[in-house]
Amino acid sequence: MEQNNNTINNLKPKTAFKAGLFSGMAIMFVIGFFVLLGIMLNKDKEDKNPSLAANNNNPSVVVPNQPNDPTPTAINLQAVDQNNDWIRGAKNAPISIVEFSDINCGFCARFHETMKQVVSEYSGQVNWIYRHFPILGPESSTKAEAAECVGELGGENKFWEYLDKLFAEGGTSADLANQAAAIGINKSQFESCLSSGKHNSKIQNMAAQAQAAGGRGTPYSVIVAGDQKIPVNGALPIESVRQSLNALLN
Repeated sequence: MEQNNNTINNLKPKTAFKAGLFSGMAIMFVIGFFVLLGIMLNKDKEDKNPSLAANNNNPSVVVPNQPNDPTPTAINLQAVDQNNDWIRGAKNAPISIVEFSDINCGFCARFHETMKQVVSEYSGQVNWIYRHFPILGPESSTKAEAAECVGELGGENKFWEYLDKLFAEGGTSADLANQAAAIGINKSQFESCLSSGKHNSKIQNMAAQAQAAGGRGTPYSVIVAGDQKIPVNGALPIESVRQSLNALLN
């Protein structure tokens, strides 16, 4: 031990400096190797789980087993139908925001609150069209059908009230009838409507519309102002939506 200490002490300053430099470089190389390894492992994880990669970059849920194609330049969006679409806000507003959403989607619940704020702030200037895009399994489709049944039985105002309730409270399919009854919908009529599956084809059609318009996840929205169609991917914050709307209105 004493001999080793003498050896280190007897090193020339230049030699000692080189030894320290090479030791530091070796340590940095080892650290860099493990950092690079971590990046490669994370990339591999995202490649195997596209929805994870999408959520890291954008607050939305991607369509399962759907190729992550870019949104098409030409958006094929079915025109707003004032007699059949669910519309919140002034029906003749110059700007419409058509949202494709899944009631079971957490990001959709977040954007739902944003859209309520948009309609309130831009009263008379912007309306909100809600269309179903249930991509998270059978319960998503059941909740979409439940909302349609409430709309059928109670009208447009009850549809929106029920939708607000579902997004705020969550719950499962077992809760749907009680949630409908809580806003004044006849429970037995609701259950009969829901069990009939009468609105299933309408919801499937909306989902097809979403994908034709470029939707690859939820929420997916399109701002419509005259001939202009602007895609909105994910649950963007209110500031981003305001920016787009102000540019169109000014």
